[in-house]
Formats: sequence, structure tokens, C-alpha cells
Amino acid sequence: MSGFVPQPIDDVAIATIRTLAADVVGKANSGHPGAPMGMAPAAHVLFTRFFNTNPKNSKWYNRDRFVLSNGHACALQYILLHLLGFKLSLDDLKAFRQLDSLTPGHPEAGHTDGIEVTTGPLGQGFANAVGLGIAQAHMAAIFNKPGFDLINNYTYVFTGDGCLMEGVSSEAASLAGHLQLGNLIYIYDDNHISIDGDTAVAFTENVEQRFLSYGWQVLHVDNGDSDLEAIYNAIAEARKEKNKPSLIRLRTTIGFGSKQQGTHGVHGSPLKADDIAALKSKSGFPADQTFYIPQDTYDAYHAAALKGAKLEQEWNGLLGAYAQQYPKEHAELTRRIAGELPKDWEKSLPVYKATDAAQASRKLSEIVLTAISPVLPDLIGGSADLTGSNLTRVKQAVDFQPPSTGLGNYAGTYIRYGVREHAMGAIANGLAAFGGIIPFIGTFLNFVSYAAGAVRLSALSHHQVIWVATHDSIGLGEDGPTHQPVETVAHFRAMPNIDVWRPADGNETSAAYYSALTRKNNPSILCLSRQNLPNLEASTIEHALKGGYVVHEIEGEDLTFVSTGSEVSIVLEAAKKLEAEGVKARVVSLPCWERFDSQPEEYRLSVLRSGAPILAVEAYNTFGWHKYSHEQFGLVGWGASGPYKKVYEKFGLTGDNISIVGKKIVDFYRKKGGEVVSPLVKAL
Repeated sequence: MSGFVPQPIDDVAIATIRTLAADVVGKANSGHPGAPMGMAPAAHVLFTRFFNTNPKNSKWYNRDRFVLSNGHACALQYILLHLLGFKLSLDDLKAFRQLDSLTPGHPEAGHTDGIEVTTGPLGQGFANAVGLGIAQAHMAAIFNKPGFDLINNYTYVFTGDGCLMEGVSSEAASLAGHLQLGNLIYIYDDNHISIDGDTAVAFTENVEQRFLSYGWQVLHVDNGDSDLEAIYNAIAEARKEKNKPSLIRLRTTIGFGSKQQGTHGVHGSPLKADDIAALKSKSGFPADQTFYIPQDTYDAYHAAALKGAKLEQEWNGLLGAYAQQYPKEHAELTRRIAGELPKDWEKSLPVYKATDAAQASRKLSEIVLTAISPVLPDLIGGSADLTGSNLTRVKQAVDFQPPSTGLGNYAGTYIRYGVREHAMGAIANGLAAFGGIIPFIGTFLNFVSYAAGAVRLSALSHHQVIWVATHDSIGLGEDGPTHQPVETVAHFRAMPNIDVWRPADGNETSAAYYSALTRKNNPSILCLSRQNLPNLEASTIEHALKGGYVVHEIEGEDLTFVSTGSEVSIVLEAAKKLEAEGVKARVVSLPCWERFDSQPEEYRLSVLRSGAPILAVEAYNTFGWHKYSHEQFGLVGWGASGPYKKVYEKFGLTGDNISIVGKKIVDFYRKKGGEVVSPLVKAL
């Protein structure tokens, strides 16, 4: 690449970005103008000299990816998208932070054209980008051939002090360095300001030494306010490094050009009207005009967009030639880019009879993965240092590792995340966002809580991420309350756009995977047992896919049990005991509330019908079960350490005790009298 060539438009374009940032935030009377104004030079150099994208097709597969990890600076990203010609008009900029606009207060993937990942909670975008980098390296290793460098894009990240303070960025940076991801280029806005003021009050570490210790290349730009050549040279140097991610420490002045530049006063508050006018005057722009964009600025960004469109056209030609020489690989690549699953893949799912041996659902999960992995190369799995416990690595898997380590290669499909649950979740979001990959990740269910921020953004962003969450209850036994997730599932069941599965046997486990793999617009958490579970008489994949179904039917019932996972077999035992006492009890398995709620009302009311009290039983806190039952039995506090059967006995989760509880409920409702109406019958 040739060296930096200054253009007459550079200063004008940078001034355009800065004044637009002030206007965008000023009109909304809300937002963060400081970082966009400080990072305008770096943004201009990156997007006019290096960044490869086609605004007319924001999903071109080999585009460079851009992540704004310091998402509060989104006015900058929206301005760049508008100037480049994405589907974001000047009126959209004027509607910044307004209801139903395309320019919300933080970037949202799937909402605004050109946004790759949803950022805002600091550090998430930093870790998402590591997932994008892994995805690029993996897809390139599989599909690139001599003369066909089809997948060679970079991921560029803007990040700030807040992102680097959050622990998730440390987890992600450590893994990125180990994986030698030379396709990652991070520009660190080192402006020494956070919401509380100068970073001297809380953040005085040596960031350079930290990242060098992670195995990164660290470059410097000491004058990020105006030294465009230094910015250019740093990015160019970062692109040359193929075996390390790069961090460019960019010293900037937050709110550059304003009266409050360099202070926290310009971090998260609009500029005053006189300050904006003065800024425009210093830039040579009309002080009395808002949202002023010189035609020269549009022309410069239009040229960058045309370059990207030409690159995509050339890439399409290369892809066509690739199809002639490598038809099998071409068909596979285009299928994966389109997000289509292989034909008849579901025929590989295991199917069980009630007479089949009891197994832990974590083992049933391993059996599913072993069966489907050969026909679903899209699957990239991993675990947070719990591979032998989560059973997430199938025998034929190769680890995703730098070839130089001798531990695997970039074509490998199993990622060793180490003890980094939060980064693992955020990285998986990046893997899903890249396209062509379906990520699954494993840890104990309790430790999905460590990654709750990433899970939430996965649901908000509609990322298809599969959590293999084993050791799902007090059934894990001896590890005790620190590891027993008695409240965890209630949190995730309350979260919008996420499917939480707790399968009771083999067919329900297969159904959970079928659902997770076919529902492309939401994450799934599969809550899996450590202890063995018997296969149910009435279970089928088809039944379980409805989210809830009757596993033991009886007419004229006195009681209906509803349960999930390992407790379904316990309530079946209780029902049998009650039957011997002349009490009729139905049993319903409800492995996925979200899927059950999506069924027609007629079906739901046939499963949880009126006429008899409904008792929910689960080895968790009972929060949320009031929606499906009249009475609830579960844990009212923490679990306990001991062999799992003893722990279940301690908390009354046995067939004997549940039958006693059930009889008590039947007697209470008989004495109470009156019609017992399904809890599903409501006005709203």
C-alpha cells in the first residue's frame, strides 16, 4: 500500500463530522458529542483510505467489519453511514434518539443499516469483534484456495477507556492474543476522560504493557487530533501484522474544537448553542446553519463507497470463477452465507423409546452433537474450560488454534475459551453476526449468569447462539450452593426473545436442539442435568417442540402436575403413588415456556386445562410459575452440598413427598369448592 496522500477535502470532511456531531446531539438535547468530535480524524482516515464496504449492499460477505465498542459515540457512526450512502438519511440524523427513529441512543444490529453488532454496555463490542475475527479466520481457512482469497476482510474497532476498564474486554483480549488474530485492528480513543472526570481517579494502569502481555502489537499516535499521516501509518502498519491483533493508542482531545474540549463536561451532554456556533465559525462553516454538509464531503465519501462497490463486483467475479473450479466448496459457502441448513439434517437427530437407558441430559446433548456435527459444518462449539463436564467436544472435532501452536488449526471447529464466560458469550455473538456460522458454547448453568450481559445483547440483537448449560440444578450435588442455579432460569425466562429449554429426556433434548438450530433470530439456553433421566413414555420430538405437552393423561383428574427436566420423572412417580390412593393426577412436561406460549390458545388450554388444581414442581425458585399453575413447590432458598439424591430428599423433591404435597392440594381445593379455572384464562 502506498503512503499517505493528503487531500484538500480532509480538513473540511473532519470539520463536517465534528459539527454534525454537535448538531445531532444538540437537536436531540441528549447524547455524547465529545468522543465523535475527538475521533473524527481517525474515522475519516479509516473510512476514506482503508475501509472496504458497499453501502448499496451492507451484507456483502467479504466486507470489512466496523465495531463501535464505545457505543455512546454512535452519533459518529451514524454520520459516517449517512455520508457513505447507507440507508440513513439526513432526516434520520435529525431524529437522533427519538422514538422509532433509525438512530437510537446506542447502535442496534438489525435496526440500522450498516450496524454489525449492538453495542452500548461497555466492553461488549470489544469482545464481539474477537468473534468476528475468529469467524473470518475460520471461514478463510475452510474456503480460501490458491488464487481464490475469497475471505480476507479486517475487523476494525473503536474503543475507549470505559471498554478497557470492563472485565469482559480483558477476557476477550487475552483470548485474541492467544489465537493470534492478525485480522483485528483496535483504535483506542485515549482521551483520559470518563463520566466521572479524568481517568486519573480510577484508571491509571499501563494499557500498552497490558496488551503487550496479551500478545498484541501496540502502536501509537500521539496527536490524534490532526496528525492524519500518523493515523494512516498506524493503520497501515497494523494491517501488515498477520499474527497478532493490533491496538493503536490514539491520543485525542475529547470534544476537540469546543469550549469544553478536554473535559468530562463534553462527554455526555450537548454543547451550548454559542459553543456550536463558535465551532462552526472556526471550521469556516455558516454559524447559523444546522446539519451543514459541504458537497465536497459527500463527494469524498461517495468515492469511498464507489471503491467498495467495485471491490464487491470484483469479488463476485472471483466467486463465479471459484464455482467453476471448486463447485462443492462454492455450494457449501453460498449455503452458509444464505443461512440455510443442509437438507434433511434433522434426520440425524437421535430418537428414543421409553425402554432406552436413562442418561444425563448433558450426555444426551453430547449424543446429539456427535450425530449432527458431521452434517452441520456450520456448528462451531466451545466451552469455558469445562469441556469434560459440558461434553461439548465431539470426538472428531479439531480445535480452533493458530497452526503455529501445534494444537489445531483455524479450520478447527472447537474453541477453547478458557475460564472466560462473559467474553465467551460476547464472542459467540460476534461469531453469529459474521454469518455462515452457528455458535454453541458451554458452561455450567450457574455461570451463564456471569455472561448475562452478553446473553441479553444476544437476545436484543437476534443472534442465534446456543448455550449448552449443564449441571442445571441442585442435582449437581456436592459442589453446593455456589454452583447450584436456583434463581438463574427465572432471570432468563423473563428475558424477551430467548428460548430457555429444560429437557426431561432424550427426545426433549433432540427437540431442544432442533428448535435452537431452526430458530435463527434468537438465542437458546439448554439447561441440562448432571444426573441420569429416564426416557418418558409419551415424549416425542414433535410433542416437545410445542414447548409443553401431556406426558400422562387421565380423564376426570383431581390434580395436574406440571414440571420440567429432572423433576418430570419425579412427579410421574408421585402421580403413580396418588393413583394407588385413588387420586387421579395428570402430568405435563413444559420444557420451554417460550415455545409453549407461542402455541394456539386452544392447544395451551388443552394441556393446562380447567377443572382441577395445577401444581408446578421444579428444583428452582418458583418465581414465574404462577403463570402456569395454581400452586408451586420448589426451593425457597439456596441449595445444599451433598450427594444429589440426599439434596433432593432434603428439599422434599421426591416422589413420596410430592405425592403428599399433591394430596394436600387436592384436599384443599375440594374443601374450598367452586370451579377451578386454568391459570391461562385471563383478560390480558
